[in-house]
Amino acid sequence: MRRRGVTVILGALITALLAAGVMVAPMPYVVLKPGPTVDTLGSSDGTEVIQVTKGDTSKSTGQLRLTTVNVQSQVELVWAIRGWLSDSDAVVPRELIYPPDQSEKQVQEQNAQEWKASQTSAETVALRELGYPVQVFVRNVTAGGAAEGSLKADDVITAVDGTQITKAGQVTDLVRAKPAGTELTISYVRAGTAGTAKIAAKADPKDGTPRIGIEIDTKQPHPFEINIDLDKIGGPSAGLMFSLGIIDKMRPEDMTGGKVIAGTGTIDDDGNVGAIGGIPQKLNGAKRDGATLFLVPKDNCAEALRNTVPGLTMAEVATVDDALTALETYVAGGTPKPCTAS
Repeated sequence: MRRRGVTVILGALITALLAAGVMVAPMPYVVLKPGPTVDTLGSSDGTEVIQVTKGDTSKSTGQLRLTTVNVQSQVELVWAIRGWLSDSDAVVPRELIYPPDQSEKQVQEQNAQEWKASQTSAETVALRELGYPVQVFVRNVTAGGAAEGSLKADDVITAVDGTQITKAGQVTDLVRAKPAGTELTISYVRAGTAGTAKIAAKADPKDGTPRIGIEIDTKQPHPFEINIDLDKIGGPSAGLMFSLGIIDKMRPEDMTGGKVIAGTGTIDDDGNVGAIGGIPQKLNGAKRDGATLFLVPKDNCAEALRNTVPGLTMAEVATVDDALTALETYVAGGTPKPCTAS
């Protein structure tokens, strides 16, 4: 073989090897894909997702599906190209999912903590919707404090100067809103009996902050035991669907009307629905698994509108009450509040 022919062959071989190396070399990206969806009213791996004991539960003919995103953390060029060409996948910089100062394990541990916190908030919101309010109570009365002799441990504080108390922070804010020495009217329930106390806040000797000398905490008395058994998913974005699932299981009426409804969104103890990531992937996952309605956090609506999925109706929700209204409207044959770009 002539030298020129050998050179051409060797050049082509080297080029092919280099190209192959580039194709399999890891890249600083991750690929987001539609993950599994889970019916919060059903079972996963043979175990009920939401388990309620010491109380009656109902069966629904439809589904309330939480949605997830799969993260492909090791990405080669060939996978990146497929992601860029896909209608359902997204290729994003790795640092958006795994910050440089955190390992994958640390991110997973944080997601697990957020997952548990979302379940706790979902239970709090659902129980309040079912008629079991959060109560603010006196954990301890400080000796020599302004409340000594007027309030006792375990008193449930219901109002301060006529303002209804539904969370612990309100008590502190209302006390500090007026100068030390101001007399406050504290309404409470003690052992089932309502009462009031007139208490003049004292200035903290360290910083002058008005205080009445009590330690407070919250409780939510109810007869049920609720457990969510689904530990293979992380992050806070299933909070809304967990809350709706608990409410539906514990109400006698079927909130789904036999329809498959999916959604996403964080939830806090006040029932506010927060934005999440991966909306395009979650919309596609919901449609893949049979959903016809998707509950979208208000702050994700602009992104959702840019990634609409044919055959999937999107409803805008900012609170759990919005979500309940959307379900009621949709099941009755109406059109829930649509997503808007603003």
